[in-house]
Amino acid sequence: MDTTDPFAANIPMPTSARPLLGLTVLVVEDSRFACEAMRLLCLRSGARIRRADCLRSARRHFRVYRPSVVLIDLGLPDGDGADLIQELNEAVPRVDGILAISGDPHLEDTALAAGADGFMEKPILSIGAFQEKILAMLPPERRPKGPRRVDDTAVAPDRLAYQDDMAHIADVLDEGLSDHTLDYVAQFLSGLARSADDPVLENAAKALAEKRANGKTAASETAQIAGLIQSRLAERIAI
Repeated sequence: MDTTDPFAANIPMPTSARPLLGLTVLVVEDSRFACEAMRLLCLRSGARIRRADCLRSARRHFRVYRPSVVLIDLGLPDGDGADLIQELNEAVPRVDGILAISGDPHLEDTALAAGADGFMEKPILSIGAFQEKILAMLPPERRPKGPRRVDDTAVAPDRLAYQDDMAHIADVLDEGLSDHTLDYVAQFLSGLARSADDPVLENAAKALAEKRANGKTAASETAQIAGLIQSRLAERIAI
């Protein structure tokens, strides 16, 4: 594996205004909306960003490059993000920082046990909170020197990215309603709807998750979610 970033022949030093300057951040996240937020956060902070939307794509990335920091969603379409965290924690050389992200705060202990350096609950929209969490994982020489003003501004991802996520889940539901599919849909939509301030969809996703957790059939909850998704896809046509 090539442990160098091809863009980093001369790594710029971080500054108080752009404290993540010189870093390459790999975001392993299947939500377009969440990734758009991460792109804006990295842009405002000075970091470069790469994206992998599943475990397979992330592992393919690591056969070629080693980023400075990796942000890993714990609920991915092809497996558990904690498995990738454990792999990266045991790899030599190890990346500087591994940050687990999830809309479920109860997964923090699982992530830390797998070897993550930190955990952030989604939605992640605050520039200052994002920067502080990343900087805390880095060695002192990768941090900006001197005092720094914390930016409490929140980023606002493009609403079209939310529509892309609706189309993704519609495709997932069209492929069949297996147990794995329903669990994935409930997890994905719970965090996504919270990030996008869509309480109706969030409550529907939570109702589906509760039925699944109790081992009950969830035909009505699944039908409700399918209808909500179609109504949101109709909004994209209007846009």
